[in-house]
Amino acid sequence: MEVKSTTKYVRLSPKKARDVAREIQGLPVSSALDILTFTPKKAAFHINKTLKTAIADAENNFSLSAESLIVKEAVIGCGPVLKRFSPRAKGSAGGILKRTSHIFITLTEAPEGEGKKKKVNVSPKASKDA
Repeated sequence: MEVKSTTKYVRLSPKKARDVAREIQGLPVSSALDILTFTPKKAAFHINKTLKTAIADAENNFSLSAESLIVKEAVIGCGPVLKRFSPRAKGSAGGILKRTSHIFITLTEAPEGEGKKKKVNVSPKASKDA
């Protein structure tokens, strides 16, 4: 079951928001919320808000538990651009682009066998001998 949530027309550059969105892809919801809470960027606030909306939709509309959810996708799309002008020398004008973005988050249930992944320890001595 996939749960999707969207926030549109956020006054934030998509380029700046994509860095934060890449951090949470593929993570469990609890880890993603922790990362977004302690990330000091404007994009983290808006993505956190959208993620909480997706979690609430999953719990209320589809009866899924929040512990079993994983962030499948966190996509930042371009929205409309507000075009403004600033006066420049000799009567000319310089353009200013105030970009907006759309935030799309998709949550999915974790597969049964994928509760905790095991880490494989590779010793540096083994790689030197090979």
